[in-house]
Amino acid sequence: MSTMSYMEKLLDGVEVEWKALGEVGEFTRGNGLQKKDFVETGFPAIHYGQIYTKYGMSAKKTFTFVSEVLAKKLRKARKNDLLLATTSENDEDLVKPLAWLGEEAVISGDMMLFRHIQNVKYLAYFFKTNAFQEQKRKYISGAKVRRVSSGDLAKIIVPIPCPAYPKKSLEIQAEIVRILDTFTELTAELTAELTARKKQYNYYRDQLLSFEEGEVEWKTLGEVCSSISAGGDVPQKSAKGQMHPTNEFPYPIFANAVGDKGLYGYSEEYKIESDAVTISARGAKIGYHTIREGKFTPIIRLITLVPNKELVTTRFLNYILNMTPINGSDGGIPQLTVPTVKKITVPIPYANNPVKSLAEQARIVAILDKFDALTNSITEGLPREIALRQQQYEYYLDLLLSFPKTDAEVAA
Repeated sequence: MSTMSYMEKLLDGVEVEWKALGEVGEFTRGNGLQKKDFVETGFPAIHYGQIYTKYGMSAKKTFTFVSEVLAKKLRKARKNDLLLATTSENDEDLVKPLAWLGEEAVISGDMMLFRHIQNVKYLAYFFKTNAFQEQKRKYISGAKVRRVSSGDLAKIIVPIPCPAYPKKSLEIQAEIVRILDTFTELTAELTAELTARKKQYNYYRDQLLSFEEGEVEWKTLGEVCSSISAGGDVPQKSAKGQMHPTNEFPYPIFANAVGDKGLYGYSEEYKIESDAVTISARGAKIGYHTIREGKFTPIIRLITLVPNKELVTTRFLNYILNMTPINGSDGGIPQLTVPTVKKITVPIPYANNPVKSLAEQARIVAILDKFDALTNSITEGLPREIALRQQQYEYYLDLLLSFPKTDAEVAA
């Protein structure tokens, strides 16, 4: 059965009216609560910033409390209120909803509660749809801090099934919530499993890369690399900006170490002739490292390590750097230099027996590659499954809450 025929059966011929939030309920702004007011135990309290950092889409319990004396002076949310963070540094997060399912809790300023008689999770889900976001954008104000007023929020229209028959309306809303909850819970379960797998991966990585005394020899990167070099300026005749490689310009130019996002362009020349490890040498991502395959030209903010393949493999070196502190200079903008990187020491197993050493490195890399693919790959394993489930959820979120509007509603 198609989704639309299912929805037609669910609605059973009833009409869906798009009504302004000001008609559906009433907005009330929080007041007075500050983070310094939190106490160990007391009256439940919610600060607007926590809606972004601590809560999902719904909650029954708070993470923080205030004294009973202060609580008497503050506005309070009740069960089934929709709580909204009304200031943000970006438009996407602005008016993030929290369906409150618990008992009374005080709320801070820079957030509002919306009191109504609808299913609170139904409204919260609608606030996540493209239909809501498109309406919200018209009313955003402010430069650095973005805001939406209660008066403007009251103008936004939401779909209410058969509002003249509240019982039937709530039954329809509850069924839509049940379907969307199923997708949300499945994604949450997969995310929890991914977190557990990452912990397991980190445990095994630490075990595999923690050697007994006598099993390894600590060598500097300068000793185990054929070359360590800093990136240079953009090749004047070669750089082709953010264009795709062609037969004429096949070699990528990398401007920093953060994946393909660091790609600057392409060149007919190259400086590095084999796979290598690049390390971000400056800024917030300093010390971030990754493997670059094949021929390429590193430019600004990169230090490139070309391993001596008779001593260490590229993949082993990249993994072992996860266990190695990589610190930049103190003062000003942190940065790494080639002399500093050359002095960093890494453990090489069975360094006096190159054949045995490379075999042990290959064994460790093979195990870690499997965990890495499962936990970090965007094309296989749990991350791919989570991404697919998220896409499915977003599809049904908009489909289930995209009811047709009348001409008058469209005009409004």
